Amino acid sequence: MLGADILLNCLEAQGVEVVFGLPGGTVIPLYDRLKHFRIRHVLTKHEQGAAHAADGYARATGKVGVCFATSGPGATNLVTGIATANMDSIPMVCIMGQVVRELLGTDGFQEAHMSGVCQPISKHVYTVSDASQIPDVIEEAFFVAQNGRPGPVVIDIPKDVFSQDCQIAFDSGKVRNRIAVKYKPYQVNKEQVSKVAKLISEAKKPLLLIGGGVNNLQENQDIVFKIAKKADMPVSTTLMARGVFPNDNYYDLGMPGMHGTVVANYTVQHCDCLVAVGMRFDDRVTSVVSSFAPNAEHIVHVDIDPAEIGKTVASTLPIVADSNDFLTSLLENLSESKHSEWLAEVQEHRQEIKSPVGSVLPPKETVEWIDKSVDENTIIVTDVGQHQMWAALFMNPPKPRTFITSGGLGTMGYGFPASIGAQIAYPDKRVILITGDGSFQMCMQELAVLRKFKLPIKICLLNNGYLGMVHQWQQMFYEENYSETILDVGPDWDKLAAAYDLNYLRIDRLEQCDEKLTAALEDKEGWLIDFRIDQSANVYPMVPAGKGLDDIVVGE
Repeated sequence: MLGADILLNCLEAQGVEVVFGLPGGTVIPLYDRLKHFRIRHVLTKHEQGAAHAADGYARATGKVGVCFATSGPGATNLVTGIATANMDSIPMVCIMGQVVRELLGTDGFQEAHMSGVCQPISKHVYTVSDASQIPDVIEEAFFVAQNGRPGPVVIDIPKDVFSQDCQIAFDSGKVRNRIAVKYKPYQVNKEQVSKVAKLISEAKKPLLLIGGGVNNLQENQDIVFKIAKKADMPVSTTLMARGVFPNDNYYDLGMPGMHGTVVANYTVQHCDCLVAVGMRFDDRVTSVVSSFAPNAEHIVHVDIDPAEIGKTVASTLPIVADSNDFLTSLLENLSESKHSEWLAEVQEHRQEIKSPVGSVLPPKETVEWIDKSVDENTIIVTDVGQHQMWAALFMNPPKPRTFITSGGLGTMGYGFPASIGAQIAYPDKRVILITGDGSFQMCMQELAVLRKFKLPIKICLLNNGYLGMVHQWQQMFYEENYSETILDVGPDWDKLAAAYDLNYLRIDRLEQCDEKLTAALEDKEGWLIDFRIDQSANVYPMVPAGKGLDDIVVGE
């Protein structure tokens, strides 16, 4: 076979059904062979869109997202998407073309040293020098992307390798066995789980803090809820874990951290036993580490990646294990306990965030209106900025894998292509994108994909004419010096929607959030819904930079 045929056969063997990409000179031989295979290719309008779409597909399904790009600028355009997936532990395989082997290292046309570029921002990088290596590399790449702490894997393939005629004997079983010998998964230590169960039952003020590592199995929502009920303890979920724990119940605290809820931050600061599972104590959660959870006599940290244990917050009981296995075992080992006094104390610190007085379209109530259309068949995707925090605070994702957002890297422009990936994965589900006028304009060329495939994505544009989050910081900490954050020139959004055959609805006042909006959100076609939200509205609660979680600000 040709190298390209070997690659595509191997992708099919891995169960790959869809690939996102953009062709170029070094991958023409690969694209030339695509028509002979069952793999569906989604042509994006920018390679960054391809990477984010593959990421959204992976988050929604749990499968490995796959994207193609050509060498040089095509490959470098994937970099933001690779780094985004790496920070959030998303399984992806990114296949890049490279200049022919004889030109490597000569600064040939569209050559870039992608193995060097991608090594720090991916889980692993492979450089293929012969077509005979492709089967082993693909088999191992998919294993690496999914097992342990998931992450993106990069494969760099020279153009002439795609065209290389090669005859090889391949046995995937041997490859898997070889990988299995090298890879030793961490097993849950039953003694450690028993210790955690005992700590929870003996604690007066326990707290379960759930992170993105738990946001992978649908049954985790039920397991976490049973743990909370059995232990009679509150639960907080990080941004990456929204949807893992049922919202609006007695034990649910919402999100902790910089823009977390008042009650979640209070509980973190006053608990005496903190059990953190599948989260890495990101600075947006901890704020000032030295003042984080000061009353916790015991901090249990459970993570599949040993490098995360003790990296930021010291733990009294470190456990390297798969989060799913740990939670299942913890539920089995927990004894019934009561923490009624602690829960009563916690409830006293629930605080509703108030919208600006006189606001005609306050973001909080607007997002809550959108949330009314969310059901079990809905996937919520966000971009990055103020709208992201409003969505995290005021929307109720129904289950794991239904709240998709860029957490660690905070990538503006991520949301729209990620929503395309989610909708391609689940054509019969409703995908609602919460985005801002700043974020959306970074990747809005992917509207062409929406039009081509008639994707019924509901684009909820929270439009305030600002780069909102930066504008908020400038107001609060830089004496209202709004340097380059006012988006005074933008598209006519109705005309933009018309150009891509997209339904358009403009909302200027809260009173317009009625049956017409509900009908648009429940329609079977795509919509661009332009919410002209209150320009004076900022995201609260907020913990100012350099302050501890006790210094939370709840309004102007």
